[in-house]
Amino acid sequence: MLTRKQHELLMFIHERLKETGVSPSFDEMKEALDLASKSGIHRLITALEERGFLRRLPHRARALEVVKLPEQATTAAPAKGRAPFRPQVVEGARPVEAAPVANDVRELPVLGRIAAGVPIEAIQHEKDRVLVPESMLGGGEHFVLDVQGDSMINAGILDGDQVVIRRTDQANSGDIVVALVLGEEATLKRLRRKGASIALEAANPAYETRIFGPDQVEVQGKLVGLLRRYH
Repeated sequence: MLTRKQHELLMFIHERLKETGVSPSFDEMKEALDLASKSGIHRLITALEERGFLRRLPHRARALEVVKLPEQATTAAPAKGRAPFRPQVVEGARPVEAAPVANDVRELPVLGRIAAGVPIEAIQHEKDRVLVPESMLGGGEHFVLDVQGDSMINAGILDGDQVVIRRTDQANSGDIVVALVLGEEATLKRLRRKGASIALEAANPAYETRIFGPDQVEVQGKLVGLLRRYH
């Protein structure tokens, strides 16, 4: 028998893993359960481990595995203030064909680096190709970029990841996009529309939101997934 908080935390972790393939951070768990400190989360995770519901995966940051769910499990409420969109993640250390929902794969070009931080050089020419599950893609043209920087870590996007982008020049407020700034700098940020202005918002409190005029930002594509390698 689980306590109410143990059950809430287990279901929150389960839903986040199902949505993104990445365990939530301790801060996200603390916020979702409305706890005052992360020590309470540590105690809940330990209790769930002891009862056989959770397993910590060694040598990986934020790596938790849900071993089983309680009977009559219910869906956990999303963390307060979190956007509903989360990218699908494929772990690159496994063969792409082993992705659990992929029936087919598509070869996509890797076009260079994208900054999840201070903008760096604009998107370059093709430098590599990778296989990506068709189930992640849907219709349209897609490409892959290497992520450099940590400004999107609270959206589950880490330095060294590869982002899968659907090419488009249209985006809704709240979408994570590849934005070309002033015609020469490419960056990966969450786009917010504020009246006639466009805000490029980081998912890391260490970075400031940058505000531009509508003619200073050109959307190059929208995030649809991540590729991640574990070493």
